[in-house]
Amino acid sequence: MRRKIVKFSILPVLAGSMFFSFSTKEAANLEMFSTSDLDLEYTVSLEEPDTETPEVLTDLPILGKSYLGFKEAVGFKESGGNYKVVNQYGYMGKYQFGKGTLELIGIYKPTEFLNSPELQEAAFYANASRNKWILIRDIARFEGKVINGVEVTESGILAAAHLAGPGSVKKYLRSWGANAFSDAFGTSIKNYMKRFGGYDTSFVKPERRAKAVIQPVRV
Repeated sequence: MRRKIVKFSILPVLAGSMFFSFSTKEAANLEMFSTSDLDLEYTVSLEEPDTETPEVLTDLPILGKSYLGFKEAVGFKESGGNYKVVNQYGYMGKYQFGKGTLELIGIYKPTEFLNSPELQEAAFYANASRNKWILIRDIARFEGKVINGVEVTESGILAAAHLAGPGSVKKYLRSWGANAFSDAFGTSIKNYMKRFGGYDTSFVKPERRAKAVIQPVRV
């Protein structure tokens, strides 16, 4: 990767992100983790890895295919799990959000966002919830279909929407892969659909006006 990212220990980051995950949605609990055409600003991912170099931790086996596993896998791909990183295009945090997308989910202070892992986890959920609402008909129509050699799944669609925005994902699906998209690093919708397919994202509830809200931790 040609991106410069602050060095960190992955174990504290993983532990911290798991802790903050349980406060991003009021209805969250351990059992649940077991298992309109709008063009939004897309978030930028890291460059595609060298196919000749074995990739480490592309998925987190301990979390399996749960929602936690899904978001941690996306976060690792986007930033290596680093809450503090800002890339050369201005995309911020663990999930590499752009300013425009953050404003759509109610976040207007980038510094506060970068300094709050809890807010970043809430932002990921809110963005996924909003994207799921926008794409709900496409999920129902295309889930289980094969496009460009990749089986379409709900989690793959949500990951692709995180990368490219729901409008670009709609165009890709409805053109059966002919209308493609790649970000500034050459990462494609097809790649994200393949990489993040098969996770259980039923925890994410579709919401039209989803906002990032930190829920208090219940004791």
